[in-house]
Amino acid sequence: MVDIPLDRLIDIGMANLRRNQDEFRSAAKLLDPNKTPEQILHELESDHPAPDHLLEAFRNTFSDLRKFIADKHIVTIPSPVPPIVEETPPFMRAMTMASMDTPAPFENVAKEAFFNVTLPESAWTPKQVEEHMEGFNRGTVISTAIHEAYPVHYVQFLWVQHAPSKVRKLLGCSSNAEGWAHYTEQMLLDEGYGRTPGIPEEKDTSFLKLRLGQLQDALLRNARFIVGIKMHTGQMTFDQGVEFFEKEGFQSHSNSLRETKRGTSDPTYLVYTLGKLEIIKLRDDYRKKVGDKFSLEDFHNKFLEQGFPPVKIIRQAMLGDNSPTL
Repeated sequence: MVDIPLDRLIDIGMANLRRNQDEFRSAAKLLDPNKTPEQILHELESDHPAPDHLLEAFRNTFSDLRKFIADKHIVTIPSPVPPIVEETPPFMRAMTMASMDTPAPFENVAKEAFFNVTLPESAWTPKQVEEHMEGFNRGTVISTAIHEAYPVHYVQFLWVQHAPSKVRKLLGCSSNAEGWAHYTEQMLLDEGYGRTPGIPEEKDTSFLKLRLGQLQDALLRNARFIVGIKMHTGQMTFDQGVEFFEKEGFQSHSNSLRETKRGTSDPTYLVYTLGKLEIIKLRDDYRKKVGDKFSLEDFHNKFLEQGFPPVKIIRQAMLGDNSPTL
């Protein structure tokens, strides 16, 4: 349900890319004004768990995230059972760093949900291993745990089980699911997740590192937005796509190759940034509608209880109009 022309979509994607690049540079300057953003990024990428501790690093984030979500009344989590963290199955490793596999809404036997994490291959060189692990720096581990588990894909799946109709349980839209995920990565930090009590944000080193990790992930999604459209409309070659991910998206070469490969078969992986921007606008418009009665938890619960149809349909349900999604 997106009727925005492609050239306008590219303008929207590039504007958000530039905004996130500016915010990244500002946060990097606060962290260390004597270093370039590239130097800061390299240091952040070097701060990652050892490969054999990566799965445990993800598991350790779950309880902290759940507590923050409950304490801050972010969203209702329908089940206390966490997903199972495991290594990504071999057939999925070529084009994904992390993913969530959840049972279908009518499944009555295999009810487990699996959080998949791609570990380095045993045949890789030390350089290849390090490049891969740079994609799992400490900030990115947290933002990925947010995206795949709490309070995003796993929590949204728990809500879909209670969607209002069979159609809403079975059919959905990626700009909703991935938009909700990408929106939440930023929203949780905006609400204070990872902040050190008593320390101003601009001096909170650990929080600034988290913010930079979140922004690096946002730039990854910005690059997907542009590369996905341009490769499939003849405006960009594969090699130019790799270069765009590296230079504009601030990604490692190995991750840029993986992401561009994914883009060759997925021209619509713009859905992350697109959906995020649609949800932010919906939240702002809903806040205007309800005024002082606005509650972030209420907004998020009302959003998730719809299932995961296009955001345009949720706008109609929550606002009662057909106003533009962007």
